Amino acid sequence: MAGPQTQPARDRALRGVIFDLDGVLVTTDEFHFRAWKELADELGLAFDREVNHTLRGVSRQQSLRNIYAHNRRALPPDEAFAAQCDRKNARYVELVGGMTPADVLAGSIRLLEALRAAGIRCAVASASKNTPLVLERTGLRKYFDAVADGNDTTRSKPDPEVFLAAAARLGLTPAQCLGVEDAAVGIEAIHNAGMPAAGIGEQARAAERVFASVGELTLGALNEIFASWAKRS
Repeated sequence: MAGPQTQPARDRALRGVIFDLDGVLVTTDEFHFRAWKELADELGLAFDREVNHTLRGVSRQQSLRNIYAHNRRALPPDEAFAAQCDRKNARYVELVGGMTPADVLAGSIRLLEALRAAGIRCAVASASKNTPLVLERTGLRKYFDAVADGNDTTRSKPDPEVFLAAAARLGLTPAQCLGVEDAAVGIEAIHNAGMPAAGIGEQARAAERVFASVGELTLGALNEIFASWAKRS
């Protein structure tokens, strides 16, 4: 597992910000809930919004494993399990297909534009294989220099793989980057990658600093988080 890499003192400024997508810049929680709920009802599995909330930042396959575990039910054979994941995803993609730029969370564009104006590179690091579709439908793709998602990685958060991949695609080391996440496993993944974290919401309370929403994030706040972390590194 990669850890922080030592940088010369003159190069300790923030160079890259790596964002989780869902729950940070957009919210597709309702789409996930509806798709999982329909599948769970079909399979006779109990599923509610509280369980759905625990799946934030978790891959599709692991999410379904967690739903079965919540019901104390054994997993089906591999082929049936894969088919169930595919059914959930097909319904989710159908729902996401209706997204527009109006679905971008307030403050996201302002922050991304401020980062770009400051010369700070931006990337997305998401567990979702549907990241390209969401970025396309919401018009967010143009704001990012790199994207790493479930199509590129095999290990789910809290493994740092997706954040390390995003940093590499930015041409930066982890020690030059800061991650932004809303899920506990995501914050853990950022720290495992050797980066400081800005958290969104209560589940991200292990971050260096927590904000109620992306609308509270500013370039100055991100620079402060990074500078404080860099002094301790």
